[in-house]
Amino acid sequence: MTKSSLARTLREPAELVAEGLAPAAALPALERVAARYAVAITPALVELIDPSDPDDPIARQFVPTAAELEMQPGENADPIGDHPHSPVSGIVHRYPDRVLFKLVHVCAVYCRFCFRREMVGPGKENALSDSAYRAAIDYIRSHHEIWEVILTGGDPLMLSPRRMGEIMTELASIDHVKIIRLHTRVPVADPARISDEMVAALNVEGATTWVAVHANHARELTGPARAACARLVDSGIPLVSQSVLLRGINDNIAALSDLMRAFVECRIKPYYLHHGDLAPGTAHLRTTLAEGQDLMRQLRGRVSGLCQPDYVIDIPGGAGKSPVGPSYVLAEQNTAADAREAGAKTSYRIVDYCGDVHLYPPET
Repeated sequence: MTKSSLARTLREPAELVAEGLAPAAALPALERVAARYAVAITPALVELIDPSDPDDPIARQFVPTAAELEMQPGENADPIGDHPHSPVSGIVHRYPDRVLFKLVHVCAVYCRFCFRREMVGPGKENALSDSAYRAAIDYIRSHHEIWEVILTGGDPLMLSPRRMGEIMTELASIDHVKIIRLHTRVPVADPARISDEMVAALNVEGATTWVAVHANHARELTGPARAACARLVDSGIPLVSQSVLLRGINDNIAALSDLMRAFVECRIKPYYLHHGDLAPGTAHLRTTLAEGQDLMRQLRGRVSGLCQPDYVIDIPGGAGKSPVGPSYVLAEQNTAADAREAGAKTSYRIVDYCGDVHLYPPET
């Protein structure tokens, strides 16, 4: 297995220009972008970019553009409201039975649409201090309703296998913590980092480990990325997917179908398709909700049930995720009250994947 290639990651706008990933004329604007938002593209992802294609879906995810300097009304540095639900540093406790545990604020790559883009990267706090880490563990230990701990950041797999093993073991020792979930880009961005040592660190006694793998285009699931995912699955760790619906990347039915099928081929169950968050400077990558709903309706009729993610939106301000996929129940023919009064059954109009409408129960 090759060693992690993070040392050869492109981090400066001048490096992007030298590699042919950005035009020289754009350099001043890109330097302004990089002064505010972190830039990093690993060799594994650089190899996937076609510099001759101005609409390359991999480049659109990772190569900065001047459009990121344009702020739109409603955009927010904390678009999903982490801060109001953070009782101690590093913990977000939005839902009763689970917490986010933000261990680090660095990533292998920095996505141009990231909802935490104001909080991660060089110049930010890289990781929790020892005292903040202990306070976070104490919070988890003292709140017995917490069944699941979700390791995020940044990317938790930027930690060393040794440190990851220590954290996993400590969390698994807490009686009421039964599930430890990790959210990561690493299997795609730097597959060699999913070493035998890292896989061993993630398998601990006392809790079940799940890994959510983030990818937005089927081309990201290369041979090495698939092998990294296979190492996790073969060790007994179940995988789910996370993707963001992004303009010019996966906002057409062919690209979205290919992505979901690729996940399933890798033994990754499609989980969430996120509507783009209102992060600053990301309007050029966001779709509309109506576009997302239409794509989900097309997906339902096009690919296997194994390939269906939940289309969700994180409600700004911290109210949490809500499913926003299309409804296939158009309306009741009778309200329940009317049906009771008339002694009749309540019936519904239901749309199938072809768009045809059916009465349920069928008329006899």
